[in-house]
Amino acid sequence: MDRSKNRNILSLIPLFHGLTMAHLTELDNIIEDRVFERAQTIFSEGDNANGFYVVITGRVKIFKVSPDGKEQIIHIYGPNNIFGEVPMFAGGNFPANAIALERTKCFFFPRDAFMGLIKTDPSLAMNMLAELSKKLRQLTHLIEEISLKEVPGRLATYLLLLSEGGKRKEITLDVTKTQLSALLGTIPETLSRILSKMVHQRLIALKSKKIVILNPTELKELAEGLKKLD
Repeated sequence: MDRSKNRNILSLIPLFHGLTMAHLTELDNIIEDRVFERAQTIFSEGDNANGFYVVITGRVKIFKVSPDGKEQIIHIYGPNNIFGEVPMFAGGNFPANAIALERTKCFFFPRDAFMGLIKTDPSLAMNMLAELSKKLRQLTHLIEEISLKEVPGRLATYLLLLSEGGKRKEITLDVTKTQLSALLGTIPETLSRILSKMVHQRLIALKSKKIVILNPTELKELAEGLKKLD
């Protein structure tokens, strides 16, 4: 295993920003490499949260399933994203399911070993608290989008998020329409109709998996409920 390469990877992860090389070496010493094939379960809702994960390559879907079998995507994580850390700290069980959307490599941090490190390294604990606060804000925002806005507003908000508020004129969807519709709390047919209306009103243009933002001002108005799609 290339330890220097691992430390370089760890330094890019927001959770570990600002840590010294000595700290990164300590983290590297407890890492377990785990590789998951496409559609392989990483953990299931109710499993013991015995550690947390960082995506190195590939993508991971976090989701819940309702009693009637309906799937609600909570997050889709790519490289450098962490997941599973909140229940690990609580010492409980994973509250959702996680599967690999494609062949995915993760770093796994066992709970006991990681907790031992942060007890002796307060700076690591402070970084973790900052990252947890950020994720809590994101989750609160997601709940607000799903529960309070209509689907066009949710989609507009999602596109603005990907385009950094409209600054990036061209963005790439790294999820399928089925996955995106589940993330937004709708169905693929409704999503397709809304995308078509956005194209017709020249808010966006579609190029395969790429979306071109043509009118960020009106897209923001749609996201804020100040504009309706005809």
